Amino acid sequence: MLPRTHKDAAMNQHVMPKLNRRAFVIGTATAGAGLALGLDLPFGGPAVVRAADGAPEVNAWVVIRPDDTVVIRIARSEMGQGTLTGLAQLVAEELECDWSKVTTEYPTPGQSVARKRAWGDFSTGGSRGIRTSQDYVRRGGATARVMLVQAAANEWKVPASECKAANSVITHTASGKTTTYGKVAEAAAKLEPPADVKLKDPKDWTIAGKGLKRLDTSDKTTGKMVYGIDVKLPGMLNAAIKDCPVFGGKVKSFDEAKIAGMKGVKKVVQVGDSAVAVVADTWWHAKTALDALPIVWDEGPNAKVSSETIATWLAEGLDNAQPAYIGNQNGDAKAAIAAAAKKVEAVYNYPYQNHATMEPMNATVLYTPDKCEVWCGTQNGEAAFAAALEASGLPAEKVDVHKLMLGGGFGRRGMTDYVRQAVAIAKQMPGTPIKLLWSREEDMQHGKYHPITQCKLTGAFDADNNLVALHYRLSGQSILFSVRPEALQNGMDPAAFQGVAQAGEAAIGYSVPNLLVEHSMRNPHVPPGFWRGVNVNHNAIYMECFMDELALSVGQDPLEFRRKLMGKHPKHLAVLNAVAEKIGWGTPAPQGVYRGIAQVMGYGSYVAGAAEISVTDGSKIKVHRIVASTDPGYVVNPAQVERQIAGSFVYGLSALFYGGCTVKDGRIEQTNFDTYNSMRINEMPKVEAVTVPSGGFWGGVGEPTIGVAAPAVLNAYFAATGKRIRSFPLRNQNISFA
Repeated sequence: MLPRTHKDAAMNQHVMPKLNRRAFVIGTATAGAGLALGLDLPFGGPAVVRAADGAPEVNAWVVIRPDDTVVIRIARSEMGQGTLTGLAQLVAEELECDWSKVTTEYPTPGQSVARKRAWGDFSTGGSRGIRTSQDYVRRGGATARVMLVQAAANEWKVPASECKAANSVITHTASGKTTTYGKVAEAAAKLEPPADVKLKDPKDWTIAGKGLKRLDTSDKTTGKMVYGIDVKLPGMLNAAIKDCPVFGGKVKSFDEAKIAGMKGVKKVVQVGDSAVAVVADTWWHAKTALDALPIVWDEGPNAKVSSETIATWLAEGLDNAQPAYIGNQNGDAKAAIAAAAKKVEAVYNYPYQNHATMEPMNATVLYTPDKCEVWCGTQNGEAAFAAALEASGLPAEKVDVHKLMLGGGFGRRGMTDYVRQAVAIAKQMPGTPIKLLWSREEDMQHGKYHPITQCKLTGAFDADNNLVALHYRLSGQSILFSVRPEALQNGMDPAAFQGVAQAGEAAIGYSVPNLLVEHSMRNPHVPPGFWRGVNVNHNAIYMECFMDELALSVGQDPLEFRRKLMGKHPKHLAVLNAVAEKIGWGTPAPQGVYRGIAQVMGYGSYVAGAAEISVTDGSKIKVHRIVASTDPGYVVNPAQVERQIAGSFVYGLSALFYGGCTVKDGRIEQTNFDTYNSMRINEMPKVEAVTVPSGGFWGGVGEPTIGVAAPAVLNAYFAATGKRIRSFPLRNQNISFA
């Protein structure tokens, strides 16, 4: 077992989950569903599920210790975005507990499966961590509160309606009697949960809706936090791996004898048909031996693919004669364009991007014929669990995944390739814990990349300079085609239209009499993945930069031009107006400073951004200031929203200036941060967040604002130089931060 990361008495800290064997057996035997609140053993009599320290579980979400410490179990993954704290706030709000005594822990997916998915969806991606679990975690908190109050009422022999709870204290209003949650938790845990509970109106929140400090910050700054890379188990060995550098290639042969005598080497194993791993006493010994290992690759049919051949293929998809899936249309755009008084056309392209998480992919596995345990950072504990099941060949009751804090997710740790590899290695050394750690080079060359796309945009005006038609033709890679083909709709990837869709959580914000948005799907051999912000990133650049092009082609202000098209999109317009006001769009900018603006919808939220920049020698950009506005419906932690907005600009601007992976001889050319850079703190602009939550819906926060980072800066760059950039990253144009 891993050591506890904190003292049990510590408040407001995240600890690793600990259920004792009896608790797990009880949970396994429980026939509860939904929130798994029915915890009576089938052979009769009430029973209490206990945490490792013996504290009773009131329900699947809440454990309360005698000292009133409240342990809230969170299934979603914390990866720097604040989901852990936000969900804990929502549970605590309904629970009416003392926030200073709240701690959190992760249940394991194995425990969840054994209890009929008591904790719901473990997946943490698409900015869904809070918005798609807020309802059932709030119900978990509210249900636990009702049971605690009922337990106190039973002890006092009074109606529960005469009792109220606040700050972990229950009061009988008529007599003034009080008790605490810790004193009645044991009795509460034996009660039948209520069939239904009423949730608070967000306007009455006292814990949720507040900018409370994150629960995980202190341990990250002191070094107490345990990441996947930190795992140490008795007798553990370390593995380094090398997969065929050409995607789709295989291992032809390797000469194990050449490294057999190297220091620390224990074993060389083939992993699947495309990878080789060296297991040694330390990771450095494993990597050193792996680098010395002669491997012959069968590079397969993709060995001659290059960025140039991919670009040529995608460019063919921009031809209207080529087949395409229609994602959004009204009127007859092609006919309107043909008959228009004026036509404007532009072609943009966006490259592959690597997630480049600070912590490379890793997983630790202990495999025996009777048990397979995995320790790893993952965005989806259930997906990692499923991968371990498949790779181990063991039944579900003999497999489990222990989620650890992860050093960067951004969509990459929603994939499970590294888990499968680790299990495959451990399976060849039963009984010995194996920690697999990718090198940075392996991480760069075997990512799941932001998809490569090109886009041809055509706008048409009538004689009075009114926009009458817009044709948006995307050519490029589909993530779902590769990752989740079952999610395709008659072959179409609906996610490809994020930000320009007809409706839904990433809908277009403009009304044009004749509109055609289509996708010519072309899938190169480079594996795509859900890179933070996903398809909103390039679609926002294409649409928002082109909106500026359209406005300026008819001599109109970019803001006013947009406003005229947004009458039927009040929420899009509201966030646009908010940033325009904050940046001072209608007033002159400081001398030498130029402005750009953009808006988009993504992940259920409406966002806009405005940038102020200056340019030296046409190629050195100083981003002075970015204003971002968001309407996510409800805000659980406003301080976290602000931090996520600022963080999204780090990611978005790094991609704009530095990002971009190229292909040569079938493989990714970038191998480390010397060839795949990220912005530095001195390059970071001042970020001003404007939050305008309109209520009534739950939108995402972490990803939406990434989309407006690049187009706001690019539009400002045009205002400064008169030069339109349509190909990225900017380093390829010899443009850099000042």
